[in-house]
Amino acid sequence: MERIVVMLSDKVQDALNGQLNAELYSSYLYLSMNAYFKSVNLDGFANWMYYQAQEELTYAMEFYDFINQRGGRVNLLQIEAPPTQWNSPQAVFEATLEHEQKVTGLINDLVELALAEHDHASNIFLQWFVSEQVEEEESVTGVLEQLKLMGEAKGGLFMIDRELSKRSPANTSGESE
Repeated sequence: MERIVVMLSDKVQDALNGQLNAELYSSYLYLSMNAYFKSVNLDGFANWMYYQAQEELTYAMEFYDFINQRGGRVNLLQIEAPPTQWNSPQAVFEATLEHEQKVTGLINDLVELALAEHDHASNIFLQWFVSEQVEEEESVTGVLEQLKLMGEAKGGLFMIDRELSKRSPANTSGESE
């Protein structure tokens, strides 16, 4: 028996492939931030970014799988090299928040496209990512606000580092339970 699959419109397919690439870049960016934190001996911060990189790779694979499920064609694009150096942990988290806000905009644009194309399956798929971006921005903002409150107190940096070392795949906030 022949399998019938509803095809994605070319516009939606191209946009989903673009988001797949954006999620791969996000993983690459957070892995670069992990390497930066390792290089300055902030292993808790590095741990947080390691799990962030893994999470973004998981999201990329969700887009990969969805495109295939909908009869689309995955088109992997070149991934831009991420920055490798920052001036401080606060600068890293400022860049992280800016990046997550950009991703939120990309997801919102995808939702608008899915609605315009009357692609309800893609819209439903994307709703989870809309909610997830709220959590992503909140999590990053929490760390950034702690870094700002800490100011120049080096002891505060090590306390935050210790807290971020608690992040694991089951505990993505980095906070103790």
